[in-house]
Amino acid sequence: MKKIKFPIIFSEVQQRIQQINPIKYSNTRNYIDGSVSYLSPYISRGIISTKDIFKHVLSLDYSVKQSEKFIQELAWRDYWQQIWIAKGNEINFDLKNKQLKVSNTTISKSIVEANTGIKALDNAIINFYENGYLHNHLRMYIASLACNVAESHWSFPAKWMYYHLLDADWASNALSWQWIAGTNSKKKYFANQDNINKYCNTKQSNTFLDITYDDFETLQIPKELLETDSFILKTPLPAKEPIKIDNKKPTYIYNFYNLDPLWGKEISANRILLLEPSHFEQYPISLNSMSFMSGFSKNNIDNIQVYVGEFNDFILDHAPYEVNYKEHPLNSHYTGIKVSRDFIFDVKGYYPSFFSYWKKCKKELIY
Repeated sequence: MKKIKFPIIFSEVQQRIQQINPIKYSNTRNYIDGSVSYLSPYISRGIISTKDIFKHVLSLDYSVKQSEKFIQELAWRDYWQQIWIAKGNEINFDLKNKQLKVSNTTISKSIVEANTGIKALDNAIINFYENGYLHNHLRMYIASLACNVAESHWSFPAKWMYYHLLDADWASNALSWQWIAGTNSKKKYFANQDNINKYCNTKQSNTFLDITYDDFETLQIPKELLETDSFILKTPLPAKEPIKIDNKKPTYIYNFYNLDPLWGKEISANRILLLEPSHFEQYPISLNSMSFMSGFSKNNIDNIQVYVGEFNDFILDHAPYEVNYKEHPLNSHYTGIKVSRDFIFDVKGYYPSFFSYWKKCKKELIY
């Protein structure tokens, strides 16, 4: 499995956008060595938007029909966001259906320790801890193993994965786990060893997943997954340091979901990376993820300062005369000038399935 690197210089991110090939993506995306864009960390951190990438894809010498699968995958990200906007904290709980066959609310120790015996998944988890990335199929396989084979409720394993992901997006992550667990879909998702071998380029056999799909109905929790772990996920926040605010200038608030280096770049402003302890207590992230966020902001946003504390405390401490921030479901307590995020389509609100959402979106495409 090749090592994936995620640069923290914006010009290199822009170069990565230029390398998108919708045809190769459409043909190979399901394979873990397929031609995927590796842009998800930059979308999740608000460095680039799905609309930015969409516009670039339309500028290429491909028809919309040829690019449709790639555009559809971008739309999935917007779809999850629309559900989060509409449902708020409801996405933290079983959304449509109660998860069936739940034996624990932790996670299998062998998954955490990359010792399940499923070589493709164990190798992927080891690399995941190092580079903060998992191919979408690997995320599905791991989630299915945790929820539908080891019978863990989706919520804690989802937080474990979110913790380590450089592209951590709670809507995309939580709702995808719920889709796997059957709480946000009509049925649970299963993958057997043949499926894993096909898309991970392995030839493993004689594992507890080397069964037919009908066999999953009676499969008991394999001994390899029985032992669970309920460790605490904790965010390594930096120490609080004093900052200086020029109250003659507007203040731009950046956070875990907004590191847009082009936002108001032409304006002389105070630029603050706000790290709220309450946010990271509810949605903890790893040192890897924290380093990616802080490294990118320092390298690409001029004169940015880090404020470790709550938004209301920042206002009390510094009394900025004009606060600007980007809309997000986790920013409802912010006050000031709210800037809307860019989505690909004008379709808003809750849709019970992606394809009901996509049907509306397609009307805005010109084929």
